[in-house]
Amino acid sequence: MQVVLTSSLLIEAYRQGLFPMAYDRLSPFIQWVCPEERGQISIPDMHIPRSLKKDIRRGLRERSYEIKIDHDFASVIENCAEERSERPETWINQQIIDAFIKLHKKGYAHSVEYYEDGVLLGGLYGLSIGGAFFGESMYSKVSGASKIALVHLAARLWHAGYKVLDTQFVNDHLEQFGVYELLHEEYMEVLKPVLDLKCNFKIDDLNEKELIEAYFEMRHQRS
Repeated sequence: MQVVLTSSLLIEAYRQGLFPMAYDRLSPFIQWVCPEERGQISIPDMHIPRSLKKDIRRGLRERSYEIKIDHDFASVIENCAEERSERPETWINQQIIDAFIKLHKKGYAHSVEYYEDGVLLGGLYGLSIGGAFFGESMYSKVSGASKIALVHLAARLWHAGYKVLDTQFVNDHLEQFGVYELLHEEYMEVLKPVLDLKCNFKIDDLNEKELIEAYFEMRHQRS
């Protein structure tokens, strides 16, 4: 189907449980996808492998990596759209890239970016509507970059009061984080009440290290 992906069309589609996918990177066509089962990750109770948690603590302590928010959204989505040996096909075409860059400029789409020595080496991007964050894609050029970005995302969403972290599908990469599925009807029952919440993805009162420390402390108290 060849449609013009306007910002208003995309936002309404996500509110109704739909999202766009291209047939491949060069295809001019997109399809609207509505899975029978929808992948979800619990924001407060995401499973974080012990080794990853140690890597995050050590990295923040030694400042071996840096997380930036919305610093270079275009580069993140372009990297996510690249075909790689471990991911020979992509569903992100130029129309989706252009549409999400527009959503980013309007404050709806965001990126969590992983840097080492000032070089962007991984990250993720997604769409924020109310109290729901729809994770779109992630990539890594060094081991663990996207995993670390995902934990930083969860910490940010928790602090900002988000209720839904949608992954669209379940895959091997996400299973280590405790991803689970909801039937479409169950998903919509969870999604609808949070779409009009006032959640601000931009957090000014805490830096990334403070966010992670607060998030880990909350999880420790819940365990």
